Amino acid sequence: MAAGPSTAGVDAGMRRLLASRSAALDDGARAVGWKIGFNAPDVQEHFGLTGAVVGYLTDRTVIPIGQVVDVSRWQHPALEVELAIGVGPAGTIAGLAPAVELVDLDLPFDDIEPILAGNVFHRGVIFGPEVTDLRLTELEGIVTVDGDVVARGTLTEAPAVTIEFVQTFLAGRGAVLAPGDRIIAGSLIPPMSIGSGDHYDIDFGPLGSIRVDVR
Repeated sequence: MAAGPSTAGVDAGMRRLLASRSAALDDGARAVGWKIGFNAPDVQEHFGLTGAVVGYLTDRTVIPIGQVVDVSRWQHPALEVELAIGVGPAGTIAGLAPAVELVDLDLPFDDIEPILAGNVFHRGVIFGPEVTDLRLTELEGIVTVDGDVVARGTLTEAPAVTIEFVQTFLAGRGAVLAPGDRIIAGSLIPPMSIGSGDHYDIDFGPLGSIRVDVR
């Protein structure tokens, strides 16, 4: 992954994003970690970026497995298939887990600053059980609906590389990747539109599976 974008819009958006994170923590939210955003090359090209961006996660948007997700008030709800990386001491990999991010694509793709200020469309994340003794560089995520495969995608970057990128990106903006943080490492598939009454089963191979029910 490249060293990351440094445009004025990204810098301004990240200042607002990190200020929002600080305000949430001051209000009692618990830090969970970080998220990779815009890991798809075509999206980076659209915004004139040289790499991905980073958003944040707190406990206020963690959705328990089995809880039905209410998207009735969202404008353009979508699902992203992610690998969650647990960060250990000195930037090591403490564990890996399946994850699903829920986003609301409620802003136009013409100005990156407000997208970053809104935490890159983030609305929720579902984590599967973490595995601490698995090291992988390849992973396929397969999404099925009623037994039919509707999307599949593969991991494009080794977890150790993702950790290094997030460390560097945050350090350049006055933030810190800490042991105990989790990173959701960018979607394995393009964001998939979802809606009320939908049921998705996502297979993560050696990491197990997650079911997402939407209302």
